[in-house]
Parts: sequence; C-alpha cells; structure tokens
Amino acid sequence: MPLYNSIDRKVLKENLMAEPFVRKTISFYRYFILDTPQEFRDQIYREWVELNCFGRIYIAREGINAQMSVPEENLEHFLLSLKNHPIFENIPIKYAIEDNGKSFYKLSVKVKDKLVADGLNDDAFDVTNVGRHLDALEFHELVESGEHIVVDVRNHYESEIGHFKGALCPEADTFREELMVITDLLKEKKEAKLLLYCTGGIRCEKASAYLKHHGFKDVNQLHGGIIEYAGKIKQLELKSNFIGKNFVFDERMGERVDGRVISHCHQCGKSCDDHLNCANDLCHLLFIQCGECAEKFEHCCSVECRDLKNSSEEEKQRFRHTMVPKFGNRSVYRKSFRLAKNTTFADSNSESGQ
Repeated sequence: MPLYNSIDRKVLKENLMAEPFVRKTISFYRYFILDTPQEFRDQIYREWVELNCFGRIYIAREGINAQMSVPEENLEHFLLSLKNHPIFENIPIKYAIEDNGKSFYKLSVKVKDKLVADGLNDDAFDVTNVGRHLDALEFHELVESGEHIVVDVRNHYESEIGHFKGALCPEADTFREELMVITDLLKEKKEAKLLLYCTGGIRCEKASAYLKHHGFKDVNQLHGGIIEYAGKIKQLELKSNFIGKNFVFDERMGERVDGRVISHCHQCGKSCDDHLNCANDLCHLLFIQCGECAEKFEHCCSVECRDLKNSSEEEKQRFRHTMVPKFGNRSVYRKSFRLAKNTTFADSNSESGQ
C-alpha cells in the first residue's frame, strides 16, 4: 500500500462532495519525544487511511499536531485506534465549532522539523516552562473583567476576522514576528497579567514560554484555544467574549463563533469575513473578498491578477521572469488596503484592488 496520496486534487475534491455520509472535523496536538518520527508517521498513516480519514497532520521529534476529518461512522474506531499508542493517552480532542464535513479532501501526514514553524531557536529558552493553563470559563471571566491584557498570538489575517474583545492583535504575518512585536509592545508591563490565546492552544505553548523567558511574570493561556472556548461557552449559554469568526487552516477557512462580521472586503469595503486565495496561480494571496467583488475580479485580488489569470501561457511564462514582489505578499497588499480604506474605498482604489 502506498503511504501517500497519488490521486489528482480535482478528483479528490469531486469525490469528497459526492460522499453520502457525514464527517466530523477534529483537532488535537501533544508535545512528546519521538525517536523515530518517520516510522511513527508511516504507522499512523496506514491506520488512518484504512478508516478513510482525511486531514493535515504534522509529525516531529517533539510530537504531533493534527487537524482531521473522520467519517462519523468510523469516529469511535478512530478514537479507539489512538489508545493503541501510549503517547495519545487522554489526549484532548477538539471538535469543530461549525462543521460542514468538507474541511479536508485527502490524508496528508508529514514529518517536520517542528510542529509549529516558529523560526525560534528552542535551545535559547526553556520551552517546557509554559504559562498557567486556564479553562474556558476561567479565561471568559478574566476577559470579562477587563482588568488584564488579552493577547492574540495568531497572525493578523486570523485576528482580522475575529478576536477576543479588547485583545492586543499585532499586525504580523508570522508567529516569530508576532512574538517580537508583543514583547516590544508590552516591555513596560512585565508585571501585568497576560491572557494568551490562539486557535487550538498549540501556539500558546511556545508563546508563553518565550514571554516568560523574556521576563513576563504572570503569563496565562487559554487551554484548548478558541475552539474549546467556543464550544464551552455555547454549552454554558454564556455571551461569547470572542467576537466574529475563528480562522481555521482547512478548506472552510473559518468557523463562526458569535455570528458577528467584524471585517471588510479588501476591495470594496463591504462587511465581509470570507477568506480566499487569489485565483491567479502566480499570486495566491490570502485575502477577504465579498461575492460581488468575487464576480467582478473573478476571484482575484486585483485587475492585474485577473488579467494575468486569463492571459496565454506564453504571457504567464514571460511574466514569471519579471515578477513583481507584491504578488502574494500580504504585507504589501495590506499597506495598499489601508490606503484604500482611508479614502473610504473610492472607486479608483476598489477597481485596482491593490
């Protein structure tokens, strides 16, 4: 049996849409030491492909980080299969907030150097000296008090569509950049109580250890992340302190938490929180686009990208040799988006899109 997918992506997506059964989207992670990550990777691939599981799973010497889609009829078997591995004992499983069952279309299990591509030197600080874990209700009440510093350790494109009320949301595109910005912005507040949060909790493990290493005294983190929080708050029938949509790294690109839309189309400024990747294969910029602009720009981030997408292969090849850095560059795009926003999305700006 091949230990990787060999079917065309288009076919896989068509097969997914035609499935007559329901899938459950779940996620989990755990830090532990793996002596033979490649061997472990091959073993769990064999087990999970037999259960028709899809997902994106990263294996490293330091553990596992998994986002998965499991057929509902096989979910119990999957959970039982975890028990065959001591490292999965009592591992917390998080279930998607808003699930259409179409989050993944294939099973991808990759061996990585790190579970989170953070660009940090783990030898420079104690990665096990993490902050205090807060359950969803504890975190909710502390945020509600308004007395502490709430810190979003996700990227800007994630916090743009949803975040905890009053949270510090740095404008950063990478986790490493995020930590640098947070450390600098709060350098005079190292005695304050910090409340960190991310999607599922894994980034907070590194972020809290990093901040403690840099002298922050009272570092706390939301255990289970936004996913765990949203589920618990709904169960307790409390008003959510998370506003908007939770960005997720799968085909859905987001889960609605409280129903509010707090972001805008990057091209016309209308209320919108739907992310997509630019349809120009030479760009693929991640941005927010409303339905009207999607039709107008053919799912591209600009007129330039739309025209290039529709050009001949010869023209595309010629363009590759003179490619402009702004294509696919979020920071360049965001700068021009702010300029458009400052002029109330004038027609001239909305037509160019950049």
